[in-house]
Amino acid sequence: MGKDRSSHVLFFPVPSQGHMNPMIKLAELLALAGFRITFLNTHHNHERLLRFTNMAAYFERYSGFELGTITDGLPQDHPRSGHWFPAMFEDATAMKIKQSLRDMLVNVSPPVDCMIVDAFLGFALDVARELGIPIVCFRTSSPCCFWTSYSIPDMIRAGELPINGNEDMDRLITTVPGMETHFRCRDLPSYCRAPDMEDSFIKLIVKQTRKSAEADALILNTAEELDGPILSQIRTQCPIVYAIGPINALLKSRVNAKHGESYHHFSNTLLEEDKSCVSWLDKQPNRSVTYACFGSLTSMSREQLIELWYGLVNSKSNFLLVVRPNSVIGKDGEGDDVVNELFDKTKDRGYIVDWAPQEAVLNHPAVGGFLTHSGWNSTLEGVVAGVPMICWPYFADQQVNSRVVSEVWKIGLDMKDVCDRKIVEKMVNDVMVDRKEEFAKSAAEMSKLTYQSVSVGGSSYSNLDRLIEDIREMSLKTPQKVIFS
Repeated sequence: MGKDRSSHVLFFPVPSQGHMNPMIKLAELLALAGFRITFLNTHHNHERLLRFTNMAAYFERYSGFELGTITDGLPQDHPRSGHWFPAMFEDATAMKIKQSLRDMLVNVSPPVDCMIVDAFLGFALDVARELGIPIVCFRTSSPCCFWTSYSIPDMIRAGELPINGNEDMDRLITTVPGMETHFRCRDLPSYCRAPDMEDSFIKLIVKQTRKSAEADALILNTAEELDGPILSQIRTQCPIVYAIGPINALLKSRVNAKHGESYHHFSNTLLEEDKSCVSWLDKQPNRSVTYACFGSLTSMSREQLIELWYGLVNSKSNFLLVVRPNSVIGKDGEGDDVVNELFDKTKDRGYIVDWAPQEAVLNHPAVGGFLTHSGWNSTLEGVVAGVPMICWPYFADQQVNSRVVSEVWKIGLDMKDVCDRKIVEKMVNDVMVDRKEEFAKSAAEMSKLTYQSVSVGGSSYSNLDRLIEDIREMSLKTPQKVIFS
């Protein structure tokens, strides 16, 4: 039986950089496989991507790759800063997005054969079911966080949540299968620290996480070799799971195989990168620099930035520090003042930029350690690059990820819930000097595993092939599709 055209796949991420990053990479992987792609962004983020990247020109190389836009349901003057996206799920706002999505799907030509949507956008499942379109959820956070969030009702029933004050933070959690031996209260996602389990955000997380089981399948950005035991647990509730990560390494592997090593990859950033830091790294000795970056959403106080800075300055390594604009909370202009002051004092030991080309930095031979907020994309980029990590998590899945890095994978240290210059100094020295070879060896072994997983015959490589074939099969069953033999 033949098909009259390529399968048309619609991608729809949550409009924040950490969610968009892996989804645009998967969209390119499917474009490489010959699918027609529509990548749907909010109007606001689409404009930012066009301003700071060559996204439009880059994707012209793929026939049938369209960049679509949709409302995020919010007023035009909404600041969309910090942890803002839960505002999208308020009833009236969600209804606007849902209606806009439905209208687009009804009118788009050629029709959409399969939707790959962010697992937080549960309302897209309702639209897909109404229109008879197969739908796959992509959970862009870590598998351990997905599984922990799925298990929140079980933790509440067992009396393990809520957490009873600071003295309770080191109590082991025993009702999340596969994580009983090493996950404490302080390692649960940040939203689990709410004193009231009727908290609206917790209810939203549980609802969206459990709704993923209603999709035709679930995609996770990991490899069987990294998260095998937890993937086995997730499959008890979501039978079809495609582990196709680390997706940045898988994309590089497939693109290089098709186009060669010199191929320029797309940098999908919502902020302007300062590439001068790479020239500074070129002048540093191998594995001598600690790279410190806290992601696209982390906010910190003036005091926290100063403690982190002193810890880096007092350590025995040079450093590259990223301080994102408006990320330091203080009175008007106070954050900028402290950054300028630190920059003047740092010239001999380090370099400060607003935003860095992170994958290029992590893969630079001068970088020997990564002080990170433990976002899942950053964590995987560190794993692929073979760079040991010092984890200072901020929110959401980052508390879970930092525990995985330190206690499960043993490729770094966990600094959660403290921000003290002496601890920063000690942990940087442990990773960069005192235990350098121990951490470098374990990180190199983990990196090797990930490269095997994304190479021909590897688990993630094979799982992507399976996903591609299954989408083609799903497409044949889509009602709008014209099929002839």
